[in-house]
Amino acid sequence: MKLRSIEGFLVGFSPSPALGNASTFIRRRDFLLLRLTAEDGSTGWGEVANGPFAASGHARAKLPPLLLGQDVTQPGRLFHAMLGTLGYDRRGSAMMAVSAADMALHDLAARAQGISVARLLGGALRDRLPAYASGPFIAEGGDPYGAYPAQVDDLLRRNFRAIKPRVGAHPRKDGTVMRAMRKQAGDDVALMVDINQGYTVGAALESIRHMEEADLLWVEEPLQPEDIAGCRSVAHSARCAIAGGEALGSLAAFRDVLAAGCYAVLQPDLCVCGGFSGFRRVAALADAFDVPAMPHVFGTLVNAHAAIQMGALLTTRRGGGPMPYPFMEVDVTPNPLLTLLGSMDPRADGTVAVPDAPGLGFDLAPERLAPWLVEQWRVEAG
Repeated sequence: MKLRSIEGFLVGFSPSPALGNASTFIRRRDFLLLRLTAEDGSTGWGEVANGPFAASGHARAKLPPLLLGQDVTQPGRLFHAMLGTLGYDRRGSAMMAVSAADMALHDLAARAQGISVARLLGGALRDRLPAYASGPFIAEGGDPYGAYPAQVDDLLRRNFRAIKPRVGAHPRKDGTVMRAMRKQAGDDVALMVDINQGYTVGAALESIRHMEEADLLWVEEPLQPEDIAGCRSVAHSARCAIAGGEALGSLAAFRDVLAAGCYAVLQPDLCVCGGFSGFRRVAALADAFDVPAMPHVFGTLVNAHAAIQMGALLTTRRGGGPMPYPFMEVDVTPNPLLTLLGSMDPRADGTVAVPDAPGLGFDLAPERLAPWLVEQWRVEAG
């Protein structure tokens, strides 16, 4: 079955209030959604969640000559062909475009056989994944964590049994808010934090020291990922696990951080590291270092459903939380492009189900994207 067309949908919205973390306030969220259509009308979806406009240019100019008219049931072969377009951009927007296309090719290849992506890639190891809430986020003004208690109560009511707030306003304040959150949530709820690359080594270690009583499952991205020496220093000094990897695109980048012992939990993003083909290579590398891997996901329903399929395939690890790894990250902010087809909240047991429906497990009509559409393009086979 051959590929007939490639379409790009640039979509976005402005969150209100802005979403704060230790590095910035997110006032605009933009995404590229790729839709691949085969000659029989079957479709597959992929996503770029960072740098979507640059990735859109690469996807539109460089990928059609490699993909159009090709057999969509061979995503592995096409992935290696697309890697040839990267040039020097092995960790940036070009790799993100390849990631989205690989994601869509797997969706399409699985649909062609009437099976899920997890089944296409060898079969799911589990039918559910523990979900963790990605939030709350830092607020603007003089009380960055003031709304956290009410927001955590809401997340507990929504069945979340693991919560990852953003911290990084100040090391002492980090400790105060997380100690209070532990008392509020109780001992049976997993707590982790995300610093979003916002601290220096000294500030990161001070923050972690103040948060120790909160019994954190992990501290995510305390430093810039390029600072391998700093990340190694924090990882070797901290008493809790350090997590990261969402910003890394190439297999070599993951090799470097694993070899340095930077992360005890690895979090590749399917949108960044090469889609399913790239993630599987990273997961095999993580297995070689005996480090648990799980998808980072903070975007639309496309990457979220892809992450569930990928999570179903990963090695089970005991990380000390309420259930074994891997976990599924769920964006709990108001995100219409995530909840377009329904809520992503967990079930009563704190887990999300792994769909066994064809492809990524959902059907999306492009018309549903209209309220958030910024730009659209299409390239067809000649």
